[in-house]
Amino acid sequence: MPESPAAPAVRPRRSRWTWLRWGVAALLALLLVLDVLCPPPLPKAPDVSTLVVAADGTPLRAFADRDGVWRYPATPATVSPLYLQALLTYEDRGFYHHPGINPWALLRASGQWLRAGHVVSGGSTLTMQVARILDPHSRTPWGKLKQMLRALQLETRLSKAQILQLYLERAPYGGTIEGVEAASWAYLGKPAARLSHAEAALLAVLPQSPSALRPDRHPERARAARDKVLDRMAALGAWTPAQVADARIEPVVARALQPPLHAALLAERLRAAQPGRARITSTLDAQLQRTLEERVASYFSQLPERTSAALLVVDNQTLEARAYVGSVAFTDTRRQGYVDMVRAWRSPGSTLKPFLYGMALDDGLIHSESLLVDAPQSFGGYRPGNFDAAFNGPIGAASALRLSLNVPAVDLLDRVGPARFAARLDNAGIHLRFPRGGAPNLALILGGTGARLEDLVGAFAALNRGGIAGRVRYQADDPVLDRRLVSPGAAWIVREVLESNPRPGYGAGMFDTARRPRVAWKTGTSYGYRDAWALGSTRRYTVGVWVGRPDGTPLPGQYGAITALPLMFEVVDALPRQAADAAPAPMPASVTQLDICWPSGEAADALPASLCARRRPAYALDGAVPPTFAERDARLWRAGRERYRVDARTGLRLSSQCTQPHAEQMREIARWPALASPWLGEAERRQSRPPALSPDCTGDGGDTGGELRIQGLVDGAVLAVAPGAQRGVRLQLRALGSEAAVDWLLDGRAIGRSQGRAMFTHVFDQPGDHSLTALAEDGAWVRLKFRVLE
Repeated sequence: MPESPAAPAVRPRRSRWTWLRWGVAALLALLLVLDVLCPPPLPKAPDVSTLVVAADGTPLRAFADRDGVWRYPATPATVSPLYLQALLTYEDRGFYHHPGINPWALLRASGQWLRAGHVVSGGSTLTMQVARILDPHSRTPWGKLKQMLRALQLETRLSKAQILQLYLERAPYGGTIEGVEAASWAYLGKPAARLSHAEAALLAVLPQSPSALRPDRHPERARAARDKVLDRMAALGAWTPAQVADARIEPVVARALQPPLHAALLAERLRAAQPGRARITSTLDAQLQRTLEERVASYFSQLPERTSAALLVVDNQTLEARAYVGSVAFTDTRRQGYVDMVRAWRSPGSTLKPFLYGMALDDGLIHSESLLVDAPQSFGGYRPGNFDAAFNGPIGAASALRLSLNVPAVDLLDRVGPARFAARLDNAGIHLRFPRGGAPNLALILGGTGARLEDLVGAFAALNRGGIAGRVRYQADDPVLDRRLVSPGAAWIVREVLESNPRPGYGAGMFDTARRPRVAWKTGTSYGYRDAWALGSTRRYTVGVWVGRPDGTPLPGQYGAITALPLMFEVVDALPRQAADAAPAPMPASVTQLDICWPSGEAADALPASLCARRRPAYALDGAVPPTFAERDARLWRAGRERYRVDARTGLRLSSQCTQPHAEQMREIARWPALASPWLGEAERRQSRPPALSPDCTGDGGDTGGELRIQGLVDGAVLAVAPGAQRGVRLQLRALGSEAAVDWLLDGRAIGRSQGRAMFTHVFDQPGDHSLTALAEDGAWVRLKFRVLE
């Protein structure tokens, strides 16, 4: 029987599940390759805009990114929970559960579209919306597929919190505004952390159609869309019916879109120091900053159009800035508003004088009522004058500082030493700028150097910080750089001196000043009226004001007391205050109060009444009561106490060379500085003058500082203008009696200088009664009175 043929071999079929697994693996591999080749365009840090905020988070200035978009930093923790509720409930309830795509939502949206013939609701998740924001696509099936693939990429690379943050920062809100924080400030004027139910619903729905729903342009459309969200929140039980009902009552009121622009120059400064940082928090008080910006703009609206100003307010305790106005108007190019005058180098005028007096106190050179001489003087060829060209003669140190007299200040600086003074200031944070190759000299105390407003404010605060100056801080994490400027006692004395200077226009007993804060204040004006300054320090705050033109052009008639000081007091009155601000600070243990005597400057209880021509209350530091300075010129009388011998019978003075025997007695007088003589009364001059020399004695130099005689004018003369003369009476005068240089003063004001017997010519063109004084460097002087007829 033949064998049957063999049956063909049967190939086993591959399981469909195997093919499915291979297909899924291939798809995943393809997706992985595409993910590597086409990664999602995640934003980079340099692309974000920068927001500079006040201490409480209020935006001060926003810097757009390189595409001109205004975007503020935001995280789920920094926005209102109400907003997050509205957003996730209305847009994507399954956000925390899906992988970036919600198939059920897509199927629902597709079915609604097929039944209605138009889009009823979207099927996009928040992740898909972020994908569309980062990588815009066309509204085609292929575009939708690309969006879903991008969403999957985002889910594999980022956490849910990171994806949500991208949405919070980049959702479109119309114009160049992106993100909920920027939109909240732009439309509502408040942070996204403080949204109401109605506001949260409004901001949640705006990104659906930002142009059509902009509340500043289409408030009714925006309200309808908002109410739709509110209804959904009530229907889903996210918010109670009562909450939704209250929210529906709230109107939609939006501001015109305008990025914030406060403390513009400080914001620019902080951003330049921290490039790429999205959020920079300053120490400024937002409300105070806005108030003072408005006040500065209003205050200077009447000044010449090219005038600018700077204002800085710091907290004394921390030296943190509370207000920073770098110019009158940042956008005003005529005033060069783009120039930050808070840190510009300018001549400080007389603002350094309080620090000089404090150092002189620490050096034991003076007490608060040391006798200084405000009269024409020469300091190695440098002859300073006062602001008004007038002189005051003998004056106490406190009054010299309050009146900002120049000659006493230069006298003090000459004794302290310009180089040492500048070095002490530099160590305390006041950096001075001198011309190239220049060195500190006596002119620096009158403004012959350069300084910055922020340095002056940091140092002036030392008066209310126990003598400790420091660098102004603009961020809470800025380092604390404190340096001692003067001792606590010297700071207290200088502050008391400056606080006792009444406000201009406020005399004793005028108005109710008991509740006003005590202010230690000082003004300054640079040469040629280029810079006007006012510095003031209370217990809590220090305020600095500068006024001038950034290009250095003089502003005649604009000086510290007229231009800067009124604004400084307005600012002080606008600052928060406490009851303690008006109370005097306790006197340190290193300071004592006592009476001193002029002209010697010594303690009154150590002198007999005959040597105390004027008794004055004073503050002394560390028990030091230094005597009045001896005069530099050996030809002058020496101020202080002088002992001499007299004949007991005649009272005439004896010298070391007398031909007759005398019954001698010792006597003592208190001598005034010779250059103060023209300002003394006749009785004081007589008491300060030793008796005449006995006829049988030869002079021994004790009669220096004699009298002059003016040739060309007699006492009591009446002058009349010659017929046909164009102006005044022209006189040629000589001062006889001294070969030294002679200063000529008309009614106390310097009008010229001559040498010895040289001719001095002047035109007297002001009618009325006048006095003419000739004062020689060796102390000789004379004064005549005359009248000029009209």
